[in-house]
Amino acid sequence: MVDVLSTGREAAEAIQRFESRGAWSTPLGHGEGEAHVYAIHFDAPGEIGPHEAGFDQLFVVVSGSGWASGADGVRKPLRAGEAARFRRGEWHAKGSDTGMTALMIQVRTLDDDVRPVADPESAVTE
Repeated sequence: MVDVLSTGREAAEAIQRFESRGAWSTPLGHGEGEAHVYAIHFDAPGEIGPHEAGFDQLFVVVSGSGWASGADGVRKPLRAGEAARFRRGEWHAKGSDTGMTALMIQVRTLDDDVRPVADPESAVTE
């Protein structure tokens, strides 16, 4: 049996923590080992303010574009087909000036066997 889940903005709730604005979350699943999956929607503009990651996190942009920043506050651009990774305990923020939808996957520990792309401009070809 296949369960079809709604990931759209209409099923989302406003994110009100971390001085967030224009950011919405739809829970898609929770599992063993502190595993959580959410669809995250950002209005134009929208932001989840700086906060400490409670889990290792993979933030995968599926449509639109935006940014992610670490403890240094430097915003790194992200677009559909790219992902940002945050480690448990890392201060970070994310958002968009033009609107963005992302899949946020949180787990207790995400293995380090994936190499980051050295040049983000070459990560996605259109």
